[in-house]
Amino acid sequence: MLALSYIKSVPRYLLIRALAPSLPQISTSFLSSLQLKKVTTPTLPGKEWIRINTHLSGICGSDIATIQAKGSFYLSPFVSFPFVFGHEVVGTVSQVGTEVLSTQVGERVVIEPNLSCEVRGISSCPQCQKGNYGNCENVTLGDIAPGLQTGYCQTTGGGWSSELVAHQLQVHRVPDKLSDEEAVLIEPFSCAIHGVLKANLQGDETVMVIGCGVIGLLTIAAIRALGYKSRVLAIAKYPHQEELAQVLGADYVFRYSKNIHQEISKFLDSKIYQPDLGKPVLASGVDCTFDCVATSNSIDDSLRFTRANGKVVLVGMPAIPEGIDWTAMWYKELQIIGAYTYGTEIYQGEKIRTFTLALRLMEQQDGLLKSLITGHYKLQDYRQALKAAMNSKQSKSIKTVFDLR
Repeated sequence: MLALSYIKSVPRYLLIRALAPSLPQISTSFLSSLQLKKVTTPTLPGKEWIRINTHLSGICGSDIATIQAKGSFYLSPFVSFPFVFGHEVVGTVSQVGTEVLSTQVGERVVIEPNLSCEVRGISSCPQCQKGNYGNCENVTLGDIAPGLQTGYCQTTGGGWSSELVAHQLQVHRVPDKLSDEEAVLIEPFSCAIHGVLKANLQGDETVMVIGCGVIGLLTIAAIRALGYKSRVLAIAKYPHQEELAQVLGADYVFRYSKNIHQEISKFLDSKIYQPDLGKPVLASGVDCTFDCVATSNSIDDSLRFTRANGKVVLVGMPAIPEGIDWTAMWYKELQIIGAYTYGTEIYQGEKIRTFTLALRLMEQQDGLLKSLITGHYKLQDYRQALKAAMNSKQSKSIKTVFDLR
């Protein structure tokens, strides 16, 4: 089958890392580790596994970071090469193992990508026992190759191909009411929901969402879908992001500029001070900041924009942060909360998997979030697809997907 796979090559990686900042197109060229080629169709690893034919598969910021060689080496031991990208997937079940109980051929499903202990056929680690499947301690063990998620594991394949395999515990049936375009957003929507619930909001706070790409916009949508009445401020880079942030429930959207600190301090009626060197310092700030960009600049700003004893939730996937002044974290006694993927939540007194909650809340959106899908591309047009995803200003892209229907 035809697939977009990623090979391990140190020379190619170093070349892309050095040249991509000034020559972006090189990251998808023949010199890169990303290759469109025929690969062996993955086999079912066990009797509880399922084969899925891909309908749509999203391009995630983590995929782009890998392709552009921007990511941290921290997670490199937990990946198996070569792997097929694609962890945001909606498709149709085409084959089920003999011990699959709850899924039938022909059902439309989304995949919960985490490759946790039970998926791997081993006894649950302490994190999996608590329902923290994204924090599994055994992602290199068991019946399948190493991999944190589907889309970064050699055994499972990924959504940037016509077929992949998933354990029955990873599969969630898509309600008939939801379109494929809504269903392919369930994975990033689950990330946003998980981040919002991590903040333990009460509903009367002022919160800031930094970044209005797909994760930032879905974080705004999640705050509203979960029923919080908090005052939501957001920072967007581009006009199309600003417009969508308002549609999804932001009360006020700032456009990012060199004067953003002064604009926010004035809006919040906070005193602002200019140190001898560096960015301005706000005396107060918002109650909670969701950083949905996770660059050095945005993390540093998150600390500055949050009041003393407030919270900062890192929802975006960080690259290799440099130059962050952590003085605010110490001085303001901030709570810094990481929000990685999803697992099990407590919502309105109910213990529920994040994906199940995301599907339920998506049904209540009446198609509103479908507008975040801004580009469909065939697999063969991957260079154009990735160019659109990497250049939101020019393409006005929010979520770009590969369409294999």
